[in-house]
Amino acid sequence: MSFSDLFDSGFKKRNEDHFASIVRIAMDDGIISEEEKAFLDRLARNLDISEGDYKIILNDYKSHPINPPLSYDQRLERLYDLSRMVYVDHIKGDHEELLLNKISVGLGFHPENVKYIVDKALTLVSNGVDLDTFTDEIKHMNR
Repeated sequence: MSFSDLFDSGFKKRNEDHFASIVRIAMDDGIISEEEKAFLDRLARNLDISEGDYKIILNDYKSHPINPPLSYDQRLERLYDLSRMVYVDHIKGDHEELLLNKISVGLGFHPENVKYIVDKALTLVSNGVDLDTFTDEIKHMNR
């Protein structure tokens, strides 16, 4: 096995774990709506999740760990994706938000600040901001 094969498999695993975290939020209410399915389909394409892996993750999403990215920007990108899933589900302040708080701690956000960060993230997503604006706004609140 070459070095690039190791890198590719690690990158693939991280993407699958990230995707599984988002599926976990989508499945929190027991169903995946058409809007959630469309979001998951787009995200799977963006994360290069194969159709076979997609089905496996849907059936076994809880077995995937939350692997925190090393860079803060990548953590914010994952938070953005996760927040969009909670927003798509139209449930703010419910169990999904608590799950988002837990996953955010798992992503590496400090437990003392996570509620504030998640509230801000959900507000930004509900206002329809793009990833760049989202990242800038979250970074700005930590100054």
